[in-house]
Amino acid sequence: MDKFEHTNKQFEQAMAECRSLFADKLHDYKASWRILRPASLTDQLFIKAKRIRSLEIKKESLVGEGIRPEFIALINYGIVGMIQLAKGFADTVDMTNEEAMKQYDHYAHEALELMKRKNHDYDEAWRGMRVSSYTDLILTKIERIKEIENLGGETLVSEGIESNYMDIVNYAVFGLIKLSE
Repeated sequence: MDKFEHTNKQFEQAMAECRSLFADKLHDYKASWRILRPASLTDQLFIKAKRIRSLEIKKESLVGEGIRPEFIALINYGIVGMIQLAKGFADTVDMTNEEAMKQYDHYAHEALELMKRKNHDYDEAWRGMRVSSYTDLILTKIERIKEIENLGGETLVSEGIESNYMDIVNYAVFGLIKLSE
């Protein structure tokens, strides 16, 4: 197995873990996240990433949960963000669990395909990075999303919100992989 195949397998394993939790939460809560407006979703991503950064700096958690669950949350909320961007927010839960899983799988697959292309071009550079750098890059992407939202989506050169969500998902997957190694 070459290095790229190994990365693809690790990525798929991390995404399978996230997908399983997403499905379990759908069972418990249905697609209640459909109600989240864009700014609220961005703020949810922000608090997850800020908590990771806080734990990296303080090296202690007073609520007992570590960094790993927060990376999983970033992945799942990043995918929710892409769904919300495509579908718009709703005033009620208007999506079945089956449709939510179909949408989840679609965007998870897109994230994997993007990672494969970028990983080829960057030749696995992410493996030489520190987990804390992924955190900082995720926070930077969130700040970019906030600014794009503040501009009402009217940008001059930005790749847009979806590409930032995709990068958040991929950096968070890299974080999960690195934490497992």
